[in-house]
Amino acid sequence: MIKGLVIILVYFAVLISINEVSTQNTDLLSMIEEEEEEQIEYAFAAFKTNRVINMHSLESTSEGVLDVKISHRFGMVNSGPRELFGLDAATVRLGADYGLTDRITIGFGRSSFQKTYDGYVKYKFLRQSSGAKKMPITAAFWANTAINTTPWRNPERRNYFTSRLYYTFQLIMGRKFSDGFSLQLSPTLVHRNLVETTAEANDVYALGGASRIKLSNRVALNFEYIYVFPDQLADGFRNSLSIGFDIETGGHVFQLHFTNSTSMVEHGFITTTTGNWLKGGVHFGFNVSRVFTIKKPDFD
Repeated sequence: MIKGLVIILVYFAVLISINEVSTQNTDLLSMIEEEEEEQIEYAFAAFKTNRVINMHSLESTSEGVLDVKISHRFGMVNSGPRELFGLDAATVRLGADYGLTDRITIGFGRSSFQKTYDGYVKYKFLRQSSGAKKMPITAAFWANTAINTTPWRNPERRNYFTSRLYYTFQLIMGRKFSDGFSLQLSPTLVHRNLVETTAEANDVYALGGASRIKLSNRVALNFEYIYVFPDQLADGFRNSLSIGFDIETGGHVFQLHFTNSTSMVEHGFITTTTGNWLKGGVHFGFNVSRVFTIKKPDFD
């Protein structure tokens, strides 16, 4: 009987040992997988919102999040005291951006300038990361369609709806070099179905550049410049230059800035900017961004 009891005890000891080894192997594999996941570090918050000032930034709206934006431009500063240095005038854009996924954002807006409606889609196909998966930049493709709904200048002639349409395509590439500095470049194509004169091109090629310098945990300084390549616009049009501050206050981001562009839609501030910084031809303006979580992300 004692011999049988010893055999039973040895049998259970072997089973317990096998189970412990199996558990240890499983735990070891889990630890290895967790370590591999932890080694992939993605860059985030290269810019505070999905806009720098006028231009789109590297950032996308998170999945299930609605970002409501109110953008406002006063008149030109050089309009003088009669116009209270531009404060008597106003151009407004109301818009909303929604994250279908963390990589795909859609948006829609309406501007008082040229009574323009615009809609866009943005797809982030590369994401800056380090560690086990190294990617030096973030990159996104952005496409926009805009409709000018102002009354026809000459309603007696034959006018076409397609003449109201504008298309803009942009490749946004950039990098967050540190917690305090981010930089991006945006090669851009604007197509205008109808232009004012034969001196202007229907297809306009431009290169946008933007940067962010972090001043504190809640304040950042932004720069933005768009270079339009020569011989595409009529005389009198200028490159868009904007400088501003981002101020984060919980669920809001306030963007205060100066810009020589009146329009807040891409085809407008790229091809119709006329303000001269050296002569006070700039607008003071602001963007207010407020996010709402519409759909909570699913966690496995």
